[in-house]
Amino acid sequence: MKSLADHIDAHAAARPGAVAYFADDRSFSWAEYRDGSDRLAAHLLRLRLAAGERVAVLLPDGPEVHSAFVACEKAGLLALGIGPRAARQEIRHLLKRTRAAALLSPANHRNMDMAALTEELRAEGLGLRHHVILDGALHGFDAPNSDTARALADRRLEPDDVFLLNSTSGTTGLPKCVVHDQARWYHFHELAVEAGELSSEDVFLSAIPAPFGFGIWTAHVTPTLLGVPTVLMPSFTPEAVIEAIQRHRVTVLAAVSTQFILMLDAGTLDRADLSSLRVLFTGGERVPFERAAEFEERTGARVLQFYGSNETGALSRTSTRDSRDVRLRTAGRVIESMNVRLLDDAGRDVTTSGRGRAACKGPLLSRGYFDDPEANAALSTDDGWMRTGDVATLDANGVLRVVGRSGDFIIRGGKNISGPAVEEAVATHPAVALAAAVAMPDPTFGERVCVYAVLRAGQSLTLEALTSHLRKRGVSPETWPERLVLLDELPRSSGGKIHKARLREDIRRRLTEEE
Repeated sequence: MKSLADHIDAHAAARPGAVAYFADDRSFSWAEYRDGSDRLAAHLLRLRLAAGERVAVLLPDGPEVHSAFVACEKAGLLALGIGPRAARQEIRHLLKRTRAAALLSPANHRNMDMAALTEELRAEGLGLRHHVILDGALHGFDAPNSDTARALADRRLEPDDVFLLNSTSGTTGLPKCVVHDQARWYHFHELAVEAGELSSEDVFLSAIPAPFGFGIWTAHVTPTLLGVPTVLMPSFTPEAVIEAIQRHRVTVLAAVSTQFILMLDAGTLDRADLSSLRVLFTGGERVPFERAAEFEERTGARVLQFYGSNETGALSRTSTRDSRDVRLRTAGRVIESMNVRLLDDAGRDVTTSGRGRAACKGPLLSRGYFDDPEANAALSTDDGWMRTGDVATLDANGVLRVVGRSGDFIIRGGKNISGPAVEEAVATHPAVALAAAVAMPDPTFGERVCVYAVLRAGQSLTLEALTSHLRKRGVSPETWPERLVLLDELPRSSGGKIHKARLREDIRRRLTEEE
């Protein structure tokens, strides 16, 4: 099994001018990918970083962030991927948690002077020895000489070695660091190729930041193994994605549910030629049936998903051969090699009863959290079954359906109400573009259902109009929202998911102010 760096070197030798990445109206060839990562790897070696030390990579989503990951791989270093939306508190937490020895970043990040932040962190006692500023191409670093090249060859990581720490998306608090080897993503790649009928003729567009699991396989791993170009979006706007699909004749799109819904509501979708698009891989959030079906109808692409997490990899998947009902109403068929089971709150196997907290054990698993025994104890059972945070059902045909996250239920008067189920019902209203349901504290019932919504352009909506709509659709009254908050946009985590922790904080704040 060859490493990703080996594959990149092979593509550069065979097709040096072929495009590896498109970003910001520029192309980045396989030869540039190889040479840029070689130069940066040599620079990291000259900094006298010991094999296995952590190098934090905080860069916009573009060719340079992927080159930085590969440079660390070539230099025998462990890359720490920090999401491009990370703020000061998150950056400090991740650098401290991993004891990073070096930081690769732009001079300025989210209006922060990174050199000043580095000095501030050093004054706090962080052992951050080096700060390397990357504001563009990597040709400014010296190419490795013969001695450096030999040293790099000796230190290059293998597919079974740990090569990456990436942060969780931090929707429930400060992120943890998930430990990855390449081998798990190679297994994932094989499943993706089969599910999406992927080939060396495809062109990818990944709208998810590279440090996160979804972004890793759709922009860093699978396109490299196939040797195909990938379009990267340093910042997401639905209009830019639609234009890029048309310009580059993209065949495979990767986007979280929020992103493809925003594309549906963009005024440019129906004017663009998206006839090249075959597949949309989505996930990260519940896939809303009606909006996903609308995406299929308006673009001609099949909507697919892998269900799982950064930690577990995938437990189930849908494929181009599945019916629309399976593709869009379920999490797909369980992956046999992942030995999926359902557990109750006490950790007992309740798979035969068909409902419980999903868990798995197989080749797609991460190696858990970096240097975090307490979190690892909560993540996995004593005998190695890794838990998800989701409650699911499993039918006799092996089809998994996610009822909701274990922390995403609203418990109203002792009744468990699924937040995602509320969101799916609310999203059927023609005025609603996006919706998120959270628990609202209540002195009588403990919690009530609160919905935050973003409306389509020119639309208005009241709680009364929304509940009237749900009544006409036959939606159970116990899942009707009892408060509606309209926002211009919903807060998102670093990975692009809706940040429900912030919404829970917001409703608590609103209630306190009203009192």
